[in-house]
Amino acid sequence: MKTNLAQRLRSWSMITLLICLWQPGAQADPVAVRYTRGTIHGLLELQTEDGHVVASGDLVQVVHGSQVTAQLTFHFKDGSIDDETTVFSQRRNFQLITDHHIQKGPSFPQPIDLFIDCRSGKVTVHSTNKDGKEEVKTSQLHLPPDLANGLVSAIVENLRPGAPETKVSMLAATPSLRLVTLSISSRGEESFSVAGAPRKANHSEIKIELGGVAGVVAPMIGKQPPNIQIWVIGGQAPTFVREQGQLYEDSPMFTIELAGPTWPDSPSSGK
Repeated sequence: MKTNLAQRLRSWSMITLLICLWQPGAQADPVAVRYTRGTIHGLLELQTEDGHVVASGDLVQVVHGSQVTAQLTFHFKDGSIDDETTVFSQRRNFQLITDHHIQKGPSFPQPIDLFIDCRSGKVTVHSTNKDGKEEVKTSQLHLPPDLANGLVSAIVENLRPGAPETKVSMLAATPSLRLVTLSISSRGEESFSVAGAPRKANHSEIKIELGGVAGVVAPMIGKQPPNIQIWVIGGQAPTFVREQGQLYEDSPMFTIELAGPTWPDSPSSGK
């Protein structure tokens, strides 16, 4: 009897996910800009749960007036690519303009190419089905003003330490489109060190709220996405230092951290 009930719940949840792919959730205002973003080139590394580095990353960000273009790219050792280019405004509030996210290669069971244009409301998804055929779907959607695709790090860096729960929207493609809510809450300060010197980081936790019937069923059948953990150094210039979470639906947990350069040994003098 219990087995039949579990099977029915699984079937029901899958049908619900297929039918209720687009469910607008509660919309919130965009997050206010407390610290404007500047031109940077950051170096990152991606690690598995057991600490193995599987990809090197670059964050290249340039600013033109109040508009910022940020490209985050991870190059995997197996040739896979995770590349996201986000264009947003930072005039008073963070406002997403476009986001283009590509995942392809052996590390990604379902390669995807998602492009969001907030001004036109057009969303295009390039994906590969189980038969290996490419599919292209374009949708015209009413996108909420607090859409946070590609902006999560910037948003967390701009939250006040100890601030109450903050909620923003995110458009997920699995490959079907679904609007989810990110619930961001503070977990206080945690200690770490740099070159042996003690430092403090503000720890934030992000819960992915699926909403609708799927949000009720998911925890019952073990499909609730694990929470995302982000650490940021506070002060006058808040800086990202670490993130733990999934790269795609049902993926293993990965850790993103700032990368330190490794130099070859200097040649001996006179040789």
